[in-house]
Amino acid sequence: MAKQTVAEQYVDTLVRSGVKRLYGVVGDSLNPIVDAIRRNSAIDWIQVRHEETAAFAAGAEAQLTGKLAACAGSCGPGNLHLINGLFDAHRSMAPVLALASQIPSSEIGTSFFQETHPDRLFSECSHYSELISSEKQMPRVLQTAIQHAVGQQGVSVVALPGDIASEEAPDSPEEHALVTSRPTVRPGDAEIEALVRMVDASEKVTLFCGAGTAGAHQEVMEFAERLKSPVGHALRGKEWIQYDNPYDVGMSGLLGYGACYEATHECDLLILLGTDFPYNAFLPKNCKIVQVDVRPEHLGRRTQLDLAIWGDVRETLRCLTPQVREKTSRKFLDRMLKKHADTLEGVVKAYTRNVEKHTPIHPEYVASILDEEAAEDAVFTVDTGMCNVWAARYLTPNGRRRVIGSFSHGSMANAMPQAIGAQFIDRGRQVVSMSGDGGFSMLMGDFLTLVQYDLPVKVVLFNNSSLGMVELEMMVDGMPAYGTSYRDTDFAAMAQALGAHAVRVEKPKHLRGALRDVLKHKGPALIDVVTDANALSLPPKITREQVSGFALSASRTVLDGGVGRMVQMARSNLRNVPRP
Repeated sequence: MAKQTVAEQYVDTLVRSGVKRLYGVVGDSLNPIVDAIRRNSAIDWIQVRHEETAAFAAGAEAQLTGKLAACAGSCGPGNLHLINGLFDAHRSMAPVLALASQIPSSEIGTSFFQETHPDRLFSECSHYSELISSEKQMPRVLQTAIQHAVGQQGVSVVALPGDIASEEAPDSPEEHALVTSRPTVRPGDAEIEALVRMVDASEKVTLFCGAGTAGAHQEVMEFAERLKSPVGHALRGKEWIQYDNPYDVGMSGLLGYGACYEATHECDLLILLGTDFPYNAFLPKNCKIVQVDVRPEHLGRRTQLDLAIWGDVRETLRCLTPQVREKTSRKFLDRMLKKHADTLEGVVKAYTRNVEKHTPIHPEYVASILDEEAAEDAVFTVDTGMCNVWAARYLTPNGRRRVIGSFSHGSMANAMPQAIGAQFIDRGRQVVSMSGDGGFSMLMGDFLTLVQYDLPVKVVLFNNSSLGMVELEMMVDGMPAYGTSYRDTDFAAMAQALGAHAVRVEKPKHLRGALRDVLKHKGPALIDVVTDANALSLPPKITREQVSGFALSASRTVLDGGVGRMVQMARSNLRNVPRP
């Protein structure tokens, strides 16, 4: 029986760790790995047009499944293209293994053609980044990389020279049992007791939730009911906490709305649950603050804490809720619920005024119709910039929908590549890429990947021929917009030329029908909606003292055009408020 090569051993280890596909672009130093995949029926090679797409796709797959995903780049320029998507995956806590193939091992250190040092270059966006310089290091280095990616929820990078990949693997490799999931982390009794005392001593408690509340919706609701607490959320917490939530007071941060800001500033005790909320200017300074997070390095790095709790949100609340004294007064909660509903009512009028006749089309109208027409279990991938605004304000979570974006890294061009990874997981699930024309055109070549694999991704393109968020930033800083405009492009015609179904919409009355047509199409499809580049306005109560630079600019990116179905949720929650 022929011995395994290092490349074959690498691929077998990926399969054993649960990896179903490897995203990348073929190239010389990567060829042994690609050939090993060709001969292994348990894993697929996914050919993309740009390695950045490969990393974004793997990151999205990992975020949706919670399992290890993988991507690869050939030596030098090939694997360098991975870096932006890997930064996004790492900051999103997505377990991704990246293969950065390397020049011939004998040439490393000689400024050889295409030479770089990926084990150094990727160190900032990974928990583990190492070079395999001998076949004897396999499979231990690879197994160690996998343990880091899964155990610490982030990126690991293995640099592997092509010549070593072609070598025979050791006769009897040492194989470890691979970690494939994380344990839950329970805080110590002393920390729970300290938090119980703080909660019992506080009259007004607000909960502010992030992505760390995933899987803890029931526990958060039970805790909020016991304390009669308003519940706000950051953008990454929206999909996990806003639905079926009678305590909802909206979102804080750059795209915030509703009464979340007031609820966090008028409480006696603010409890941060699973959030690494980066904008400390929106956090209060005159109340006690507790943070609960499974990542200890997150504790206290955004604001000064009175108590830090290292633990999983769900397990922490399961320990905490039965021990705290139930509060009887709803006065603070009811006041915040009313404030929330009043605030949303105040902004909905402009959205409902002549919106079906306005051209160019209001982008918020597009997002609202999409929210109504999309499947109840749809996966939305969202471009950075104004598409973040539309998603934050118009996509209605329900516990089954998912929303993926570059919410921590803030990269352009993320939505369509992430949609590729999302769709490969399940071809039968509706995946919608909410793309801006700027982000879409940046990695437009990978629309061909949708066509090549007949992936039924639906691209909803907000086409305003500008970089809307950047334009607003300049305007807020008193600068004339410069370098932000594009020539009007018919992306639907381009998509049709590439072999996809596509529709261009310029009038509001045609929008719903065209969107339904695109969503029901069985293959890849694009709807190119010509939207109003001027559909922006400033909120009434933002001061320069609160934020500066980009934060100030983005904080003022609030729509006159309402907040979609969130106003309906706020009205529903008001039924819980006793009438005088």
